[in-house]
Amino acid sequence: MFTKDNSASFDLFADDEKITPQSKTVETKNSAGFMPLAAQLRPQSLADYVGQQHILSAGMPLRLAIEQGHCHSLIFWGPPGTGKTTLAEIIANNVNAEIERLSAVTSGIKEIRQAIENAKQRRQARQRKTLLFVDEVHRFNKSQQDAFLPHIEDGTIIFVGATTENPAFELNQAILSRARVYQLKSLREQDLRCVLNRGLSLLNESLNESSNESSNKAKISIDEQAIKTLIANASGDARRLLNLLEQCFELAHSNVDDNLQTSLITSKQVIAVAGNKIPLYNKGGDAFYDMISAFHKSVRGSDADAALYWYARILTGGGDPLYVARRLLAIASEDIGNADPRAMQLAINAWDTFIRVGPSEGERAIAQAAVYMALAPKSNAVYKAFNAAKLLAKETADLDVPLHLKNATSSITQELGHGQEYRYAHNEEHAFAAGECYFPEKLAYTEATQFYQPSSRGLEIKLKEKQDYLTQLNRQSHVKRY
Repeated sequence: MFTKDNSASFDLFADDEKITPQSKTVETKNSAGFMPLAAQLRPQSLADYVGQQHILSAGMPLRLAIEQGHCHSLIFWGPPGTGKTTLAEIIANNVNAEIERLSAVTSGIKEIRQAIENAKQRRQARQRKTLLFVDEVHRFNKSQQDAFLPHIEDGTIIFVGATTENPAFELNQAILSRARVYQLKSLREQDLRCVLNRGLSLLNESLNESSNESSNKAKISIDEQAIKTLIANASGDARRLLNLLEQCFELAHSNVDDNLQTSLITSKQVIAVAGNKIPLYNKGGDAFYDMISAFHKSVRGSDADAALYWYARILTGGGDPLYVARRLLAIASEDIGNADPRAMQLAINAWDTFIRVGPSEGERAIAQAAVYMALAPKSNAVYKAFNAAKLLAKETADLDVPLHLKNATSSITQELGHGQEYRYAHNEEHAFAAGECYFPEKLAYTEATQFYQPSSRGLEIKLKEKQDYLTQLNRQSHVKRY
């Protein structure tokens, strides 16, 4: 099923090859003839492909299209090492298409035009389809993305783009309307175990083929704890898993006993090879916003421990603590509101502390604010009220300000009635002008203007009592403006 010197033109689960439009194969050997394990284990068919069962299991539309040799333009969205490039190559093989490759990291309009020209010539001369695979497609700007559109439309190319970022934010709508988006997920543990077993078998086979003593077979094995450590460090990335396995295998092979011809890959060796685990965090990318979202929702959900965890994850990934401080200010207004007005001041204080004393103590101050807000009473009453007010304001933007609320800035405006009959609240009983209306006449005394509905939590309990009391005074008043 797998060979050491496979001439297929793609890398197992590879997403970042630096290639030219004319290339038909990805170079997998260096000057010494070495081929990485990931390149040797490249799947040639769906039968060998590991993972992504949510889009490739039997009967799924994409699988059926590939098996039947019919395929439309596609966008594969997913993290590194999940099989985006590999799947594009399998599709090209199944639809009997020549594959052209572009990398948005190294290509521009010139390379795009050349790839399209190659596709046109191929179509005219040999009536052969062309699958144009564009890696890191989100890195192309709008004009570069637009360059593909007419050629997708007229069938010159089957367009397949690969991206690690959310296509909805990074790709033109025109591209998205012409291509079906499929999300690829990080490989599950059972998928990674399958890849690991294949890799270890091939490495042992290669080891014995290179040995002069065929009767004395060498074997490198791996213990269960080492497998778990490898999988944990791979973070769902098959390419990273195989790279780590290959390094561990070489380390274990150097310790093979001359008599027993066996050695064991241990968890200690895996840790030594893997080094520090790379944090899943890319500033400005999906992982960045996902973690910020998880932090916000943990605070909103009153889970202080989860809030601290996601805050620590953001810091571990190199995130800006002040971004979290800014988000806490938004949380104080959106999710806590008047249930605990102190939350907003505490967020400002944490921000100010960080600026004054620096990260070491400042990060802790932000953590303090996060814990406080997670455990504070929650209310989105102001958030909802303000949104409702903005909507009504947009719908009634043509209504004039009532005369009694207008500012009497001159004798002319006074003669026009500006400010007349305005009731100064401080001169009224309870400093409240019962029955007075502060809305335009068309909106006066309607339920549509009752935006703020305090919750029964925190300080809003008192605010609700006050609001109910003032509402009662309004109802008892015989004074009506309109």
